[in-house]
Amino acid sequence: MAVRRAGRGRGAMNLAAIGFTAPWLLVALVLLPVLWVLLRAVPPAPIRRRFPGVALLLGLRDEDSAADRTPWWLLLLRMLALAAVIVAMAGPVLNPRGADEVRSTGKLLVLMDASWASARDWEAERDLLDGLLAEAGRDGRPVALMRLSDPQPPEFQAADAWRSRLAGLEPSAWAPRAEMMRRAADLLDGQAFDTLWLSDGLARDGRGALLEALETAGAVRVHQTGQPLLALAPPASVDGALELSAQRLAAGPARDITVLAHGRDPAGTPRVLATLPLRFAQGERHATGALNLPGELRARLSRFEIAGQGHAGAVALTDDSLRRREVALIAGREDREGLELLSPLHFLERALEPNAALMGGALMEVLPARPDVIVLADVATLSEGETAALLEWTDAGGMLLRFAGPRLAASDISRGREDPLMPVRLRAGGRSVGGAMSWGAPKVLAPFAEDSPFVGLAIPDDVTVSAQVMAQPDPTLASRVIAQLGDGTPLVTRKRIGQGQVVLFHVTANAEWSSLPLSGLFVQMLERLAISSGAAAPVAEDMAGTTWQALQVLDGFGTLRDAGTLPGVAGEALLTAPLGPDLRPGIYEGEDRRIARSVLGAEDTLAAAQWPEGTDIQGLERTAETPLAGWILAAALLLLGGDVIASLALSGRLMPLRAAALLAGLLMLPDPSVAQERAPELLADEVTLAHVLTGEKALDDLAHAGLRGLGETLFYRTTVEPSPPRGVDLEADELAFFPLLYWPVTPAQPIPSDAAYAKLNAYLRSGGLILFDTRDADIAGFSASSENGARLQRLAAPLDIPPLEPVPSDHVLTRAFYLLQDFPGRYAGRPVWVEAAPEGARQAPGMPFRDLNDGVTPVVIGGNDWVAAWAVDEVGAPLRPVGRGYAGERQREMALRFGVNLVMHVLTGNYKSDQVHVPALLDRLGQ
Repeated sequence: MAVRRAGRGRGAMNLAAIGFTAPWLLVALVLLPVLWVLLRAVPPAPIRRRFPGVALLLGLRDEDSAADRTPWWLLLLRMLALAAVIVAMAGPVLNPRGADEVRSTGKLLVLMDASWASARDWEAERDLLDGLLAEAGRDGRPVALMRLSDPQPPEFQAADAWRSRLAGLEPSAWAPRAEMMRRAADLLDGQAFDTLWLSDGLARDGRGALLEALETAGAVRVHQTGQPLLALAPPASVDGALELSAQRLAAGPARDITVLAHGRDPAGTPRVLATLPLRFAQGERHATGALNLPGELRARLSRFEIAGQGHAGAVALTDDSLRRREVALIAGREDREGLELLSPLHFLERALEPNAALMGGALMEVLPARPDVIVLADVATLSEGETAALLEWTDAGGMLLRFAGPRLAASDISRGREDPLMPVRLRAGGRSVGGAMSWGAPKVLAPFAEDSPFVGLAIPDDVTVSAQVMAQPDPTLASRVIAQLGDGTPLVTRKRIGQGQVVLFHVTANAEWSSLPLSGLFVQMLERLAISSGAAAPVAEDMAGTTWQALQVLDGFGTLRDAGTLPGVAGEALLTAPLGPDLRPGIYEGEDRRIARSVLGAEDTLAAAQWPEGTDIQGLERTAETPLAGWILAAALLLLGGDVIASLALSGRLMPLRAAALLAGLLMLPDPSVAQERAPELLADEVTLAHVLTGEKALDDLAHAGLRGLGETLFYRTTVEPSPPRGVDLEADELAFFPLLYWPVTPAQPIPSDAAYAKLNAYLRSGGLILFDTRDADIAGFSASSENGARLQRLAAPLDIPPLEPVPSDHVLTRAFYLLQDFPGRYAGRPVWVEAAPEGARQAPGMPFRDLNDGVTPVVIGGNDWVAAWAVDEVGAPLRPVGRGYAGERQREMALRFGVNLVMHVLTGNYKSDQVHVPALLDRLGQ
């Protein structure tokens, strides 16, 4: 693919793979020849005069001689030292950012897709953007930043102003649309600038036209990742099971993934309620599986998520369409054998069975189970206890659905006064039409009113009513009618009771009084009343005129957040309008149900972006800069040291042997690059923190930086002065020298050999401590449901690990140095596991903690990504962001305190726990 380059500018200069931050200082190199001439200059020759006394000196030998001019090689040494100083002051950098392209000094537009697909590599994008802005700052280029997911007019500012805002930059939970691309192109307003486009790698409508507009303005370079992308379609209910379908951006080798079903347990705590493994076959882009869950567990689901992805496209939200509601069916008379079609419940069972969990039994038996709906088919009289229990259940949100029948028509219920469990008062005797003693022909249904929940449903011509119970007219009747016959007679009435409602069909639930139960309209009416699970999704036409309020919305990383004060959404737009700032993926609530909008629809398909030939496309990884000024200054000092030695030697003030020894000593200065390669006998005398090498360079470097940051904290706050941390190869290195071993867990980490496990078990039994960190608390916490958690189980299976428990409030770790009750890292809120307390641990009199964990716990397990919070660079600046603002820095501080407590615990063991013996010791001493 062809690559376009931008024009050259000022502020920095590149020579091959070396750049200079202050190249104008190199002008001083032209002064070196002048200096050479000055140093080589000789005074005018003296006038020769004969002096007879000089003859007495002939034949004498001067033991101390001096050269009449500086030797050429010494001049060269001095010139090289001066040149090295000049070059070092010019700020040389190896592999400088931007060395692979020619830069200009004009305006720079940073264009970001900033979509949900960008969230998977957001940290890499932010690191790349930080480097690009630093490069633009050195070049003095004005920079503007535009997000295609919400384009705003570009504001060109100093690059440092944008760098200060990077920590608060987050991806959106939706994707740029064609109209957003057009709006972005319109906002460019014919300006001249170069463009750096950070793409999410997905195909978008309107991208080609925007690219043409950008190329008209200047040079364009695209950065996008080549990492695989997975997404999850909304769940569907198929044959009573939940069908889940995942897709990947490109076909490839076979791959296994895990889908996590999140929800709340009976105590209301968010948990992973179930897992479903899915497998992408070789060359396939889709993977499908079915999850069978009990109705109670299914009702608790809130979302499904592909483990380890961390973006909104891997999350599928659930709503009432998947919930199998529990419906209790109670009839006023027993079924007669052989006459099932005459049963009051026959047609209800057929209509509700596919989508609802049906319950049977006596009323007082089913009420403790708290069903969602109770259906009373021709049940007239209820006892006072049954009435009170039903009123309490309905007031809490239950729906009572009643059907008329001969028993209800012959009773006195709700005649003189309205019954609390009836929506209207009834007239005595009922009404019969279509027979010999009838009032006329059977009646048909009238079109449903605009305020009826049945509005929009088509009424079949063959649905007729031949008998019904009549409502007594009163001032409230009109507001409670939700369906009526062609002559205006109420057919279905409804009344609100607290959070619930009671609905009365004025006909029977079987075909005795009407043909309604024989039609599909009957099923649709039950669905509109939210009696069944609502497997058939509502259509936009049926939701016209309604407003839905967002309860929770997804952010770009796939986290559900409270919707706050977001405005309501029109019902017709909720299902069909594309996602964007005005319609975010999340859970929306209407009058009778909840609807979820996930990032991907059931028919959406991922497609990779196709860029035109000649587009400059690069990845998110760039070669790291290496400053060379320190090394060149060190070389200059060595050259100047050699000059001093040579000058002393030429003047006769330094013996040759002593000069050689001094020069050898200078050349044998330690190499900073190998400072951490210490001999084992030296490590045994110092505290050395170590981390297990995983084979992933970025993670190993981060672990090294994290332990370096923890070591610096220990040095400044405690009496512990650790040496530089070391990376440990479990197969080759000895572990006995390290009191603490940090082990980051990755999904692809190889399983150690038997010999390595033997060393690890010996290490644990001899008092060593391993800190396992799955680094996935942001997606699943510490559990085997995540890929890292599953790998941890395999890694730890051969280890001699005792029973574990979450850190109790009186564990030594909570007071080894600082008083702590939480142990956050880059993430917070997940439990940390340590060796379980022994049986019989008790609290000593007068002490606030038990006599437990008297030794050092051999393992500490969690997923809070501690090294990311500890990590610092060579000058002590944090490498990774933690939270935002003051709260984030407070969390970083607590992470460092946990690290200090951990090291103090492993070094001092049980000295804190020994305080439980103080009362007994004092008592023995008589004090």
